Amino acid sequence: MERIDRMCECVCRGARIGVALTTIIGAGVALATPSRAADSMTWIGTWAASPQPVWDGDFPLPTLLPFNLWNQTVRQVVRLSLGGNRLRIVISNEYGTEPLIINAAHIALAGQGSAIRDGSDRVLTFSGSETAVVPPGAPMISDPVDIDVPARGDVSVSLFVASPTPLSTFHWDAEQAGYIGAGNQVAAAAIKDPSEITTRIFLTDVLVEAPQGARTVVALGDSITDGAASGLNLNVRWPDFLAERLAGDNVAVLNAGISGARLLRSRMGENALARFGRDVLSQPNIRAVVVLIGINDIAWPGQSFAPRDPFPTLDDIVTGFRQLIAQAHTRNIRIVVGTLTPFENALAGSPLEGYYNRQRDELRQKVNAWIRTSGEFDAVVDLDAIIRDPANPLHMKAEYDSGDHLHAGAGGTKAIADAMTLDVLFGNQ
Repeated sequence: MERIDRMCECVCRGARIGVALTTIIGAGVALATPSRAADSMTWIGTWAASPQPVWDGDFPLPTLLPFNLWNQTVRQVVRLSLGGNRLRIVISNEYGTEPLIINAAHIALAGQGSAIRDGSDRVLTFSGSETAVVPPGAPMISDPVDIDVPARGDVSVSLFVASPTPLSTFHWDAEQAGYIGAGNQVAAAAIKDPSEITTRIFLTDVLVEAPQGARTVVALGDSITDGAASGLNLNVRWPDFLAERLAGDNVAVLNAGISGARLLRSRMGENALARFGRDVLSQPNIRAVVVLIGINDIAWPGQSFAPRDPFPTLDDIVTGFRQLIAQAHTRNIRIVVGTLTPFENALAGSPLEGYYNRQRDELRQKVNAWIRTSGEFDAVVDLDAIIRDPANPLHMKAEYDSGDHLHAGAGGTKAIADAMTLDVLFGNQ
């Protein structure tokens, strides 16, 4: 069930929280919120990481997770899109089968590494309690906390778990270092003797109180959107560049990319049709979604990621896109699509050999031709034309290539973001 159904229109995954409300009911939890007369303000998502279920050992990629958390603190750094002076976080037990107990949670301005900035540490509460008990399958949103953060500012969120807790809900490809330390260190100036992680654990959203009129763009995609190969702690994913450019226009950019994500099938995260309601439609003040997905549907079948999956047809992929269009348009949300970028020799010489072949590329080109000519999306950004090498259109330009011939480096991600103009994203809105 979509999270919007579990937490009402005003709560799910950063959903709208009316500033004049005194009580929000969601997922069986009453969330006390002080009445405010600031009718000029609204709650909006300022950062997001789409939750994924942890996979089993029969998949070729490791989860990069510890076995569990037990009397440990995990500190995670996130870079916000819009700034403000009141924040909330969302933690998720989306794929858990037992209640998730967070015994303490703090938020602070991030310093270097696991450090936080002096004087910025704040206690987070959940419905007035410093302990959060998150039911299976549910998210939980914190109470508001006063903390001044600029646009594109970094915050650290620290969660302490006392009892042995399996890790069932995470985001695999953070491209950001996180830190785990023994005991309750949520208020520590820096995590003592930390182990480093590159995944997100339980944390899925940060919300900010923003002026009325703030708008949200959600980037829905796979590893190209998630930021794979863009570099640890660099914040040079294409949604990062877009967020930096649009912050002055009061536009939040949320990254709903999942490395390995597919349009039609689930494995590294649920398929796009299944998660569209949770990761896109539930966001408050959303005006547009940018879709860049489909390359894994084409490249996975028959190789180590999905050896038994059938090869899709053009009709299969078109049907999936049309469902995303229908879901967006029923909510009056503008849907923008990017053509699939070139990937000849992608991941060659790695354990994922076979990701590219000529049959796969022929289908990519057919999908792109349909995207360009169908007229069914509200706008098309021809990323294939922007990224490809004119001398070899099956390859991306060398200056845009991260080196694996699939994911763009910083030059390529900036070129993608630069193509997402206000006119493309919002039209006449």
